[in-house]
Amino acid sequence: MNIKINLRIIQALMLGLFYSCSPTVNVTTDYDHAVNFKEYKTFSLYDLKAQQGQINQLNADRITKAIRSEMISKGFIETASNPDLKVNAVTILKNKTQVTANSDFYGYGGMYRPYGYWGGGAMMGGATTSFNTYDYVDGSLIIDIVSTKTQKLLWQGIGNSQIDSRPDNPEEFIADSIKKILAGFPPGGTKK
Repeated sequence: MNIKINLRIIQALMLGLFYSCSPTVNVTTDYDHAVNFKEYKTFSLYDLKAQQGQINQLNADRITKAIRSEMISKGFIETASNPDLKVNAVTILKNKTQVTANSDFYGYGGMYRPYGYWGGGAMMGGATTSFNTYDYVDGSLIIDIVSTKTQKLLWQGIGNSQIDSRPDNPEEFIADSIKKILAGFPPGGTKK
């Protein structure tokens, strides 16, 4: 019995560690507040293969599959013949470097305490500053939902993440990210 409990605790800790190491996706959405989204029933996807740009074919297919799955789960029907909505996804990947500086002020005239300074006013060794650089990829996935009748943008969701390394399970990472981005579509809850 204790072995089963210990195994469950270890599994829970491992699961927590896995999710804490996964990149965090920050989501923002915007939409046309004058639109009645309950009027829309069908959708189609733009051809992401032609627009992949910075991502490979595998990830373009994963994005398409995840968007399709989310839209269908929300009660929309995919059709190639005169859909109400067109769904487009664009990826933007930028290599970035973050620089941090750490200064050691203890050698310069003492150190500050909440109740005043400690140490003398003369330079006792000089302050040192060290700089660290950190390279990462700033990744954004933008999902646009457009009315095919008016060609106007109705809804937009943006997921942004600082990607330190390739996710262990890219299919799961992409599916979870798209689920988070589309959580606010349609505005006011799911269509079903």
